[in-house]
Amino acid sequence: MHPQVRWVFRCQLAVTLAAALAAWMAMGGNAAVSAVLGGMIAMASAFAYAWRALRPPRQAGADARKAFQAQVAGEGYKFAVTLLLFAGVFKGYEQLAALPLFLAYAATVVVYWMALLRQQ
Repeated sequence: MHPQVRWVFRCQLAVTLAAALAAWMAMGGNAAVSAVLGGMIAMASAFAYAWRALRPPRQAGADARKAFQAQVAGEGYKFAVTLLLFAGVFKGYEQLAALPLFLAYAATVVVYWMALLRQQ
């Protein structure tokens, strides 16, 4: 796995755990679980993107068009995973606290965006 991808996942995990701790201290256990679920949704969608978009090309001379298509497919995977996981959480977790879920999700997605700005 690319070092920058590992960095994103480590930072996303740290943000998720920090959000869960803050939610637990402010609102209790269900809020903490909701925050963890929100962070995990963001992490799973980032993993889906990386898995699809960053696969090595099948041909040695992959062109820019194929690289673009891989990025578009990765975004499609990311979107689908996000929708499915949010639907599953809302359907399956009756004690859901929506605010910590969405705040943790948003904070974890910001880490993903920040990786685009990070230079190596």
